[in-house]
Amino acid sequence: MIQLVEVLDVLRTVIEPESGRNIVRLGWVRDLRVEESGIRFTILLADPSIAFASEVSDASRDALQATFGSDTNVAVDIDSEMIGMGMDHQIAGQKNDIKPGDGVVNIIAVASGKGGVGKSTVACNLSVALAQAGYDVGLADVDIYGPSIPTMFGIEDARPKVSDQRRIIPLEKYGVKLLSMGFLVDRDKAVIWRGPMVTSAVRQFLSDTDWGELDYLILDLPPGTGDIQLTIVQTVPLGGAVIVSTPQRVALTDARKGVGMFDQVDVPVLGIIENMAYFTPPELPDKKYYLFGQGGAKALADELKIPFLGEIPLEQIIRESGDAGTPAVTDPSLPVAAVFTELARSLVDRVEFRNATGPSTQKIEILHK
Repeated sequence: MIQLVEVLDVLRTVIEPESGRNIVRLGWVRDLRVEESGIRFTILLADPSIAFASEVSDASRDALQATFGSDTNVAVDIDSEMIGMGMDHQIAGQKNDIKPGDGVVNIIAVASGKGGVGKSTVACNLSVALAQAGYDVGLADVDIYGPSIPTMFGIEDARPKVSDQRRIIPLEKYGVKLLSMGFLVDRDKAVIWRGPMVTSAVRQFLSDTDWGELDYLILDLPPGTGDIQLTIVQTVPLGGAVIVSTPQRVALTDARKGVGMFDQVDVPVLGIIENMAYFTPPELPDKKYYLFGQGGAKALADELKIPFLGEIPLEQIIRESGDAGTPAVTDPSLPVAAVFTELARSLVDRVEFRNATGPSTQKIEILHK
């Protein structure tokens, strides 16, 4: 029996010539099924007028039959009813009235049930790892009260510019487009805003920013599951969420609440990452000391039937790199850099698999402004 992952690997060889990206990366493959009768899927086109639209069906079929045999039945439907990840649609009950731009393929939230678990560290290193892997990446720090991105990228005094079209031009470092409230306010002054002001700021971040063409826009959410977090996830067309936790019981309890919040608004949880999972002394590289408990996040993921993306060790260099404005993944000589690289690969696999195997169309409501 042909496996779905095998089909996806073949479809990744089908390249849209204008962008140079494969059709799985572009999010065009939907409703993928492998049945006794053969392979069936839908090609979802944002712009059915492009030249490749008339060729993609045959190109996909040829690639699959060349791999699995010329007698393999391949049924390809073409659809253009839903654009990208639903940037201007209401999907599964979400209000989705923030539109970051038609060029953003996937919007992924990095969240945590509580503060202090290293959520922003994970978001920063994941974003850089994705950029290193060749993806076009943006990172929006929507933790209005405690922005971390300016420090972790070493650009605390930088200020974004505004284009002639009155759109914010994000800063860029390590191949990642960046936007944070920390770039817009005095870093020595506290942001004292009520919820509606925070929501308004997030709207401007995402809708009035010239993100350009992005494979991934990563949102570093505030910790917790309060009103601000709920407002953000209900008004942004998220493709999925990643939950960051530490192994302690109290952190896992809050991580469970974070998963529950996304479930309530029909945002798929792509997986859980366990940070500070273990400590390995430099002089004892073969030893692992589980200071905060062992395997708690993986057990939670298994219980909730969501993927476990991996674990990150407790290492001083991760903290030092973040404080210095050079995320640990930027130094390939560090063993932990490979950890973040693998986490990014796992995230891409989860996003692309879910995009491809999810339904090609849903009941939607177009929101007119």
